[in-house]
Amino acid sequence: MELAVKNIKGEDTGRKVVLNDEIFGIEPNDHVIYLDAKQYMANRRQGTHDSRERSDVSGSTRKIKRQKGTGTARAGDIKNPLFRGGGRVFGPHPRDYHFKLNKKVKRLARKSALSYKAKDGQIVVVEDFSMEQPKTKDFVQILKNLGLENSKNLILIPESDGNLYLSARNLQNVKVRRAELINTYEILEAKTLVFFEKSVEKVEQLFTNK
Repeated sequence: MELAVKNIKGEDTGRKVVLNDEIFGIEPNDHVIYLDAKQYMANRRQGTHDSRERSDVSGSTRKIKRQKGTGTARAGDIKNPLFRGGGRVFGPHPRDYHFKLNKKVKRLARKSALSYKAKDGQIVVVEDFSMEQPKTKDFVQILKNLGLENSKNLILIPESDGNLYLSARNLQNVKVRRAELINTYEILEAKTLVFFEKSVEKVEQLFTNK
């Protein structure tokens, strides 16, 4: 697949980039996409949730009424989960949600996600540029020139650029990532993938270096 390279004014530069079919043109595997996205979300969970069970609630351990003869159900102490203010039954406790996925599964998931984007025409290639200073207004103008101001964009850059990060930081619909750090969840979350010209090479190197 060939894509035209645009400049920051939204004009065609006359150059084209060829996307590797082994990365951007495979038959997507939905199950591995699910697994990789699930792992990404699970690994982001803090797992610090906690609840107080019967042994954690403060209160007397005295039996609140006699066992028989009251005409009502038997009951123990006031910390009984059936009473208001009692302990919680089977409540959550701190835990680790991380789980492992094989590298080949993650690799296939990212290829599948990129193939979906290529198939749907949701990839844009822009010639490499840098911001002289952090300027959100100028960055928004670049997005408008590319016709991307109303879509959720993932900008893939070949190397770290502090000014570019700062320019896009306050924009809710834009994420800037180094190309080698792409993940399946963010690829699918974005409406449009914006590749810098050199980022295409970085991604191809990422998948060819096994």
